[in-house]
Amino acid sequence: MKFKVGDKVKISAGKDKGKSGKIIQVFVAEGKVVVEGLNLLIKHQRPRRQGEGGQRIQFPAPLAVSNVVMVCPKCGQSGRVGYKIIAPEAGKKKVIKRRICGKCEEEI
Repeated sequence: MKFKVGDKVKISAGKDKGKSGKIIQVFVAEGKVVVEGLNLLIKHQRPRRQGEGGQRIQFPAPLAVSNVVMVCPKCGQSGRVGYKIIAPEAGKKKVIKRRICGKCEEEI
């Protein structure tokens, strides 16, 4: 998945289209992300004890990854995320894969 916790993203579809926020949770298997303060839903909770009142709890719901676009921390523009593969150094076998901005080609 191209998104990680802490990335700044902009919503491209849905009721919060055009708003931006930070990712607080990622669900890789479902292909969803939770953005802080956006896509808020209200859950009604019944009282647990006698004499206690019920509550309305507001929480951010998961969004599909296809409805989210990364905002580059360097150039500030929203765009796709690409990858840059760095060849291994002498004596090392592991190839390094870095995320880059599609617009400014800078490492994220």
